[in-house]
Amino acid sequence: MILDLARFVETGRPHWTALERALDWLESRPDPSMSLEELERFHGLYQRASADLAKVSALASEGELRRYLEWIVSRAYAEIHEARERRKFRPWRWITAEFPRTFRRHVRAFQLAVALTLLGSAFGALAMRIDPEAKYVLMPFEGLQTSPAQRVARERELQGKQLAGKKGRFSAELMTHNTQVALTTIALGMTFGFGTVAVLFYNGVILGAVALDYIRGGQAVFLLGWLLPHGVIEIPAILVGGQTGLVLAYALIGWGSRVSRPDRLRAVLRDLVTLAGGAALMLVWAGIVEAFLSQYHEPVIPYGMKIAFGLVEAALLTLFLSRAGSK
Repeated sequence: MILDLARFVETGRPHWTALERALDWLESRPDPSMSLEELERFHGLYQRASADLAKVSALASEGELRRYLEWIVSRAYAEIHEARERRKFRPWRWITAEFPRTFRRHVRAFQLAVALTLLGSAFGALAMRIDPEAKYVLMPFEGLQTSPAQRVARERELQGKQLAGKKGRFSAELMTHNTQVALTTIALGMTFGFGTVAVLFYNGVILGAVALDYIRGGQAVFLLGWLLPHGVIEIPAILVGGQTGLVLAYALIGWGSRVSRPDRLRAVLRDLVTLAGGAALMLVWAGIVEAFLSQYHEPVIPYGMKIAFGLVEAALLTLFLSRAGSK
């Protein structure tokens, strides 16, 4: 049992930091080599960190310290026991295993991002219900400020011809815009989460206002056919961006943690990069689908086919994030 936790952390921190620096050095080189003396020191630091981890594992109040020690001990274990090839960056493994595992490791932050967006959606829908004219404030996009019936009639008339020869450029513009939104949501985690919370809530406000406007206008099927194909990927990608910003905010704030802020940030840095990269890849796919499928409506593509496509995407994404990379 640890009688003096503050002294325990003060005594152990230099050794933990030394192990972390050694790991950073090893991982930054494709073919590192150590002298016998360096190997003995590295192994000693690993054994000490493992022993310290065992001491704090029983302390429920020290979850942040335990996670930090688990992080450096697992990295050291991998260096000692795993083949070097397993450490090389492998894009397919990163996409199919590391990203979904990282997502699940921080799933509570994702759940909070979802809750904030749903709260914003409820606010946007309520504002539209109380004052329909609020749409001109809540939806600052010209294409959404016409009535849903007019939008549907115009789309039927155009039949996607407005994108003839422009789909590639339009797709790139969508990817760029959505990635900027996601990166902004992540970066605003540096405001201790306040900016991330505001962006998630505002995105929800727009979503709720648009949904109520189209449902009340009798165009719910059009809305589903328009949004589902790309939205079931785009919206979760933005939420993953929010998740990343919230993880960053938590590392900055460190409620009740005895680990220093720099150590907390180092502990989550790899996860932040993984989540941000995963969100960006999701947005690339969403941009392709939005340009090449979502913008085509009946009679060009039946709504039922587009809705079914979106539902299949949603099911596959849920399965991927919840199961991929599981051992």
